[in-house]
Amino acid sequence: MKVLIDTNILISAMLRNSKPEAVILWIIAQYDWRWMASPAIMDEYRGVLHRKKFNFTAEFIQQWTELLYESITLCEPNITIDFQRDLKDSKFLSCARFTNADVLVTGDNDFQDAQQLVDTLIVSPSEFLKIFMERHE
Repeated sequence: MKVLIDTNILISAMLRNSKPEAVILWIIAQYDWRWMASPAIMDEYRGVLHRKKFNFTAEFIQQWTELLYESITLCEPNITIDFQRDLKDSKFLSCARFTNADVLVTGDNDFQDAQQLVDTLIVSPSEFLKIFMERHE
């Protein structure tokens, strides 16, 4: 299975021990799941790690940077989806379509309007937990 993780899920996972963190750690632990991202998504992830408002320590940034680079499969989408509702989300939709991703995990309600643009299942962390994680317990 191929999965994309929206930046808001990554932020939530970094800020507190929560469902988003459980989802990310579960995905990483599955041998047959791949966390997909494009260079643009990786740039956004790195930018979040360095936001001054979060005041993350250098050690924390290093740990998450290593986790990202060890866990993510990079792709170079050669398509662009123009998502007018939120242009910053276009990179996730382009990556989803290019990789034929199975799932996009997000807490952003804007993506509800994007479901018709991709075949990827768009779910919240709670929905992901019910659909995938509880089935494998």
